[in-house]
Amino acid sequence: MASSDQNVIDEPQIDEKSNITSNDGASQGAGSASTDGMTEIQKQRLEERERLRTSKFDVVTSLFMSLILFIGAFVLMLFIVWLTMRMPERVKSFPPIEENAAGRADNAEGFERDFEPPGAEEVEELMEPTLQDTIEAVTDAVSSVAGALDTMNTSATASTAGTGKGDSRPPGPEGEGEDIIPRFERWQLNFSAKGLKPYASQLDYYKIELGAIGGSVQGVDYASNLASKPKSRHVDDSESEKRLYFMWTTPSPLMQFDRTLLTQAGINVTGRQMLKFIPEQLENELAHIELEYAKEKGHPSVVSIAKTIFQSTASGSGYQFEVVDQRYRKGK
Repeated sequence: MASSDQNVIDEPQIDEKSNITSNDGASQGAGSASTDGMTEIQKQRLEERERLRTSKFDVVTSLFMSLILFIGAFVLMLFIVWLTMRMPERVKSFPPIEENAAGRADNAEGFERDFEPPGAEEVEELMEPTLQDTIEAVTDAVSSVAGALDTMNTSATASTAGTGKGDSRPPGPEGEGEDIIPRFERWQLNFSAKGLKPYASQLDYYKIELGAIGGSVQGVDYASNLASKPKSRHVDDSESEKRLYFMWTTPSPLMQFDRTLLTQAGINVTGRQMLKFIPEQLENELAHIELEYAKEKGHPSVVSIAKTIFQSTASGSGYQFEVVDQRYRKGK
């Protein structure tokens, strides 16, 4: 019985293994049959399709490549923007605004357009008496001694009254022009800088030259290229200088900057007047800025302008002048 039971148990096990083996063989046979049923061309296409299938590695690589291209393009755009900002700006050309201002040159100040100066008595009428004159007048009034005039050996009539009434035109080059205040009198240029280098950079940007005149030196000494290595040059004939120039009228910390820059250029400034020479292009630009500002305030001509104050301010990679104050003449 035991042996028969054992046989009964073993038979299903043998049959199960045989079934598994037969099933595996059947599946293998089906796979080989499906492959065997393909032509060579179909097999090649199947292999190519398997090779062209996108893997996870390909997906990650493509993502990184796209990211690198995007960052590269962004950096290139930033570089182009930086490069264009460093490029020198094209200077806008301003046509000159001619101003034919009236001036008396060396003629004496007076009331009319005579070439002869006013007489001593006429001048005294315009002058306020000083303390010394007042004391002398009181002394003359109290004293009974009469003053006598010494006569000269001449047939001319002695007189303190002049025949001329002077020149009523304002100071400036002689000319019969418009009744306007010249630019060198009505313009004021203000600069602001925290150090010598920024201040020198402004002067170089506007192409302004510093100069020194007077003292025991004949002619004018100029200094340019102030922000890097100041260069100097000397001109003996100061009459040949036709540019507009400005000088310090009130003490300022920037005055010491001018003195330092001139000294660095090897120019002696002891006992000399320091000047700023304005190029013609900048003068024309300032004239247009002034006139546009005046028109906005209801003054279509520079005849009515008494004073214009310009301020140098930073603009992009450079600087520009703008009007911060403008005063006008009464009745003009």
